[in-house]
Amino acid sequence: MALYKKDTVRKHFPVVDRGPSHYEEIAEQALDNSIDHLNHAYRNKLCGAEGAVEFRDGGVYTYDNHGKRYLDCLGGYGIFNVGHRHPKVIAAVKAQLDQVCLHSQDLLNPWAAHLARQLAAIAPGDLKYAFFCNSGTEAVEGAIKLARLYTGKTEIISTRNAYHGVSMGALSATGRDVFRKPFEPLLNGFVHVPFGDAEAIEKAIGKHTAAVILEPIQGEGGIHVPPPGYLRKVREITRKKGVLLILDEVQTGMGRTGRMFACEHEGVVPDILCLAKALSGGVIPIGCFMSTSKIWKVLEPNPTIHNSTFGGNPLACTAASACLEVLMEEHLPARSAVMGNYFMRRLNELKEEYGKYIADVRGRGLLIGLEFTSRELREAVQVELFHRGVLVAATMNANRTIRIEPPLIITESQINLMIDTLESILIDLTPKGKWRGGQKKRKGK
Repeated sequence: MALYKKDTVRKHFPVVDRGPSHYEEIAEQALDNSIDHLNHAYRNKLCGAEGAVEFRDGGVYTYDNHGKRYLDCLGGYGIFNVGHRHPKVIAAVKAQLDQVCLHSQDLLNPWAAHLARQLAAIAPGDLKYAFFCNSGTEAVEGAIKLARLYTGKTEIISTRNAYHGVSMGALSATGRDVFRKPFEPLLNGFVHVPFGDAEAIEKAIGKHTAAVILEPIQGEGGIHVPPPGYLRKVREITRKKGVLLILDEVQTGMGRTGRMFACEHEGVVPDILCLAKALSGGVIPIGCFMSTSKIWKVLEPNPTIHNSTFGGNPLACTAASACLEVLMEEHLPARSAVMGNYFMRRLNELKEEYGKYIADVRGRGLLIGLEFTSRELREAVQVELFHRGVLVAATMNANRTIRIEPPLIITESQINLMIDTLESILIDLTPKGKWRGGQKKRKGK
């Protein structure tokens, strides 16, 4: 019989005294803990190099543990549409904590039902039923399953450079090899065609096609806006061919592009709509997919054929309900259109003066892509913006492009601050006396 030595190594279980200074204590240990227990890559992150820990947030700003303020033009990849910690959303969640936190599953969940009713009231066309989950990836997974279940077919058409999530089903729809190849083989039946080409979609539809899945604007693909009429044409094609249209509005929804939903710019109603990110105002994770009464009937024989333990929990749903009310009460989709136009104008002025560095400005509302002439330049500008107190990030499928997704409550003066900071970096990059445009005072100032 083999004998084993008793394990003499005793692990230390860290406990924090949850008093007034407990956050300061864990903030001091955040970098080491992140490197040792999350991922070594944190050693190379901007915040790692700075030792910057997100300490508090409010409105359009975030503050690190050293007291430095950052203008948040990243917005958590688009989750803070109503701003950081909007008082109405925070109050709703705090009140719910004293009522019911997570539901027992067996009794009716009133907040899920109420939120579904609110979404049905603002959703395009006849979208009426909702299934709540925890993320955009899960919303896409559910949408794909619903499309296959309803049609009895298996093939899904997506687009190149699309980003729909990283679980096996959503990843199969994602159109970028750098994410896909390490995990192949993925699900069968996924076809990828060029984005913005309706004819390519029509040619790809076959007898086994269940659905077409699209982002109205490709987010991780580099903030690419398709040609005018593209969504409308795809909608006509899918109807003619008897194929479902799934719109992934995880990033474009909730007022981001100047309408509550980006598909409303072309008056398009999808068969299935995916939402997440900003749905709860950046307070509690929540996602959902919606569809029509006709399609939802396929779930009636077995309502739990697709389910989620935490999906639709009262805390997330009350946050989302309050967020919807804020979006409407403060007219934030319309504000996004106005502020987005201003932001784009100021960025295009920079492009005119610094065409050596800026290749393109594109977007809609406050979903904006700023493309540089090289990846190295984008990285240098992004790093310097961080050091000068402005948060942005690259788009994962287009490494020369910076995404700009600030809260929809951003003001002209805050936009000017970002533009002035960006211009100061471009001036510093310009060899002295070689590029005069950077010294001009533009009409936007």
